[in-house]
Amino acid sequence: MDHIKNYQAQFLEYLEGYVKERQPRNLYDPVNYILKLGGKRLRPVLTLLACDCFDGDYNKAFDAALSVEVFHNFSLVHDDIMDDAPLRRGKETVHEKWDINTGILSGDVMLIMAYQLFENYKPEVFQGLAKLFSKTATEVCEGQQYDVDFETRNDVSIDEYLKMIEYKTAVLVGAAMKMGAIVAETSEENQNAIYDFGRYLGIAFQLQDDYLDAFGNPETFGKQVGGDIIENKKTYLYLKAMEFASDEDKQKLLDYFSTQPEDTSHKVEDVKQIFTASGAKNATKEAVEQYTEKAFSLLRMLNVSDDKKQLLKQFGLALMTRNV
Repeated sequence: MDHIKNYQAQFLEYLEGYVKERQPRNLYDPVNYILKLGGKRLRPVLTLLACDCFDGDYNKAFDAALSVEVFHNFSLVHDDIMDDAPLRRGKETVHEKWDINTGILSGDVMLIMAYQLFENYKPEVFQGLAKLFSKTATEVCEGQQYDVDFETRNDVSIDEYLKMIEYKTAVLVGAAMKMGAIVAETSEENQNAIYDFGRYLGIAFQLQDDYLDAFGNPETFGKQVGGDIIENKKTYLYLKAMEFASDEDKQKLLDYFSTQPEDTSHKVEDVKQIFTASGAKNATKEAVEQYTEKAFSLLRMLNVSDDKKQLLKQFGLALMTRNV
């Protein structure tokens, strides 16, 4: 995975050059804060990787990669406000460190900054990137709305949930990879295949995130473990538990996810026990593997060398087995 570490290191250096003091500081300091807060930098790395895989000059893909990262962090700032989340990557969220109005406005300017980065490309590449970005940004917003709607529904289906995470999370992973392909100016067939590869990988990533939210290590996960349970989110774990659990445990889940007790620690532990006993925990791990395999099945459609396909597969395997 030396290639991945190399992309990460070079992207971080590029990001350092982008993050600078701007006026008014109350608008841009929160932007710099969230961009420097860390994280896996998964999406920009995928943009660079995809460009390189299609024999493009990945140095030309840094602005596209940065656009993906700025947009992703914009969505996190607003999501954290909507979720009333206290922590992001183990640190205070923007609206906690400043205030809600600052979080909203700083998020807004990040969306504009993400678009501006496409201005550095020639017209035909700019058009391809902007068109994909607009579609993806719209779907991310739709996915977030589905997510909010599901909090007050008790009849969410597995298919509905998978559509929600596809829009909220997976399409941005697919778009990150397709942007690299667009910069490399590869064929439309390659662009679409790498998009679908990323989309399936993104679904696997979100299912793994659901799993880690309940069963991850709080010291390495970087977010509040059990946060989805506290927020009454109908995750894949919850939906599978409602499918497999005993009638008694189903009623417990319905009761827990329709109220908010003052002491949430007991709720989190009880729900996790139901997730485990019902088989939902194992079913979620299996779903991660299934969607990762779906992504791998698309690799043979790509017109790239075997070593590049192997690199993509290694990245997918690392994603499937991550614990942070």
